[in-house]
Amino acid sequence: MAKRRSDIAFTLREPADPEARLAMTKHGITAVILAAVFCLPAEAQTISVLVLDQAGAQTVLKTARESAQQRKAPSAIAVVDPGGDLLAFQRMDGVRPGSVDLAIQKARTAARLQRPTVEIEESIDHGRTAFVTAQIMALQGGVPVRVHGEVVGAVGVAGLSKESDTEIARTAAAALDSSPKIPVP
Repeated sequence: MAKRRSDIAFTLREPADPEARLAMTKHGITAVILAAVFCLPAEAQTISVLVLDQAGAQTVLKTARESAQQRKAPSAIAVVDPGGDLLAFQRMDGVRPGSVDLAIQKARTAARLQRPTVEIEESIDHGRTAFVTAQIMALQGGVPVRVHGEVVGAVGVAGLSKESDTEIARTAAAALDSSPKIPVP
């Protein structure tokens, strides 16, 4: 059985009371102004961020490996992004198994704190023991990778000694900073 649809018509009437009319007009104007404000296009703000890509990570890794070979210091080498996520890794022959985790943690700490891990170790040595409880790697050998002064990642090295780890990491971290400036669109 089919039902018949009835058409309904609405008629808007203005209120007879002048105060009510004024109130409706004010509400109408307010609604139009709010609609205009919220519908205006927002002015976009852009931020240019440099990122360490796989090619850059491989350059840092290669430089670290070559530096370690020149020093006859087999090492575990980790390259991470600014958040500490692993981008590249190599464990050279003759490295202690425990060096793998140390290299990754050194790189993560340097990236997240945006400073070399040697500074953290020195702070602890000078009495700032709060770093010990912060669950961060406080051993030398982690260095931020900077491009045009901006931290784009970090490299961590664990091998024979803290001195060689630090020097290898510093050499590797500098591999990208000497690259020619690329214009940012």
